[in-house]
Amino acid sequence: MATRAFDPLRLLQALDRHGVRFVVIGGIAGRLHGSPTVTRDLDICHARDGANQEALAATLRELHARLRGVEQDVPFRLDARTLAAGDSFTFETDAGDFDVLGTPTGTSGYDELLRTAEELDLDGLKVRVASIDALIHMKRAAGRRKDMVEVEILAAVREELDRNP
Repeated sequence: MATRAFDPLRLLQALDRHGVRFVVIGGIAGRLHGSPTVTRDLDICHARDGANQEALAATLRELHARLRGVEQDVPFRLDARTLAAGDSFTFETDAGDFDVLGTPTGTSGYDELLRTAEELDLDGLKVRVASIDALIHMKRAAGRRKDMVEVEILAAVREELDRNP
């Protein structure tokens, strides 16, 4: 099954509809802060309690999520128990690629990111987005070449925001 065009707003609306507690991280978070870097997936860090895992599983089922990068016949049950058993999952959905992380590299997870997250309004949808400093910290901890390039970009965005509040 081919993935439909990337529609991060649709993914975020589905999360909101199901009451999932999450913080947007990764490239979309960078874009929302002003980074010019283009991304093709939505990354979130979610609260890992049972009720939130249930809400996230319901969201993923609604979006017809399937594991990305694995053979189609790999058995995978999309439920809260499975989500609780793993920490990070990469999915293809009807709204594009979607990465779900419990503990992003360089963090202790949702509660830590929530403390400094900013609430942004996206066409009437309020979402929490990781702070620029948290994004820089995660990118540095990941240490990949593309992450280190983005560290420089995000640092420049932060300087610009600091100069023009």
